[in-house]
Amino acid sequence: MPDFPTVSESSRPPLKVLLAAPRGFCAGVDRAIQIVEQALAKWGAPVFVRHEIVHNAHVVKRLEAMGAVFVEELTECPDDRPVVFSAHGVPKVVPAEAARRDMTYVDATCPLVSKVHAEAQRHERNGLHILLIGHEGHPEVVGTMGQIGPGAMTLIETVADAEAFAPANPLNLAYVTQTTLSVDDTKDIVATLRRRFPDMAEPRKDDICYATTNRQEAVKAIAEHAELVLVIGAANSSNSVRLKEVAERSGADRAHLIASADNIDWAWFNGVTTLGLTAGASAPETLVQGVIAACRARFEVSVQEVVTAQEDVVFRIPRVLEGV
Repeated sequence: MPDFPTVSESSRPPLKVLLAAPRGFCAGVDRAIQIVEQALAKWGAPVFVRHEIVHNAHVVKRLEAMGAVFVEELTECPDDRPVVFSAHGVPKVVPAEAARRDMTYVDATCPLVSKVHAEAQRHERNGLHILLIGHEGHPEVVGTMGQIGPGAMTLIETVADAEAFAPANPLNLAYVTQTTLSVDDTKDIVATLRRRFPDMAEPRKDDICYATTNRQEAVKAIAEHAELVLVIGAANSSNSVRLKEVAERSGADRAHLIASADNIDWAWFNGVTTLGLTAGASAPETLVQGVIAACRARFEVSVQEVVTAQEDVVFRIPRVLEGV
């Protein structure tokens, strides 16, 4: 990648950094990471984790160094070691299999994802066919679809899917959503479904989580004033990818998703006087500060934090790990 040499302070061009707030870790991610740390403290290493606990390689690497072992399936875990289920949620057959094997397991599913699971199960008990607005193959979608019986849920990914869906009984429908979607995209899909199926049952409260919504609103606030927006997050992190898309739609000339400062192509900064910077809900603040430090080596940086919401949500860890 092109790089600029570090230059003397007097010759550095000015760069204003608009730092989105809220950004980075949300309460569900904090809780999931704490669960793995507390499990290691309680039971010692190794503790197995089914799927990445959150979608961030830096978080995964740190936990691996502490003794966590990340696997894709429960079949890769021995019966005699604890296993943690990721924040994205798992199909109900997974804890059932763990119980059958008499394994020690801890569920780190985000409580807001668990709320969607409970909604889907309630709709199924009420005899409704459920539409899940989400992205095929995402672990959260796999987990939600695995909460109910086969054939009881249809995945809707786009407005075109919402237009094309042909239910057996249009009066027997409900919808739920993946928690990490773009608020704007979901709004268009829901509007289409409401127009076509006005009797469709809706969530009691918006399924898109508070942290996803807040981070999207924050990036909108900085994007319209920045030539370039950098979103720190993993390519497989749904909420991080959505932040990049929101930035592009909200006025930024360019937006890029980066894993860390190491991924910056400094040619992106040609002609840039204002940078917008944010981080997805599974990206640690150390990565944000790393990007700012890399900018300071090349520019005369001024940082302005743009605050659009205050977050004070805290989720309790499972009782089995309390007091560890």
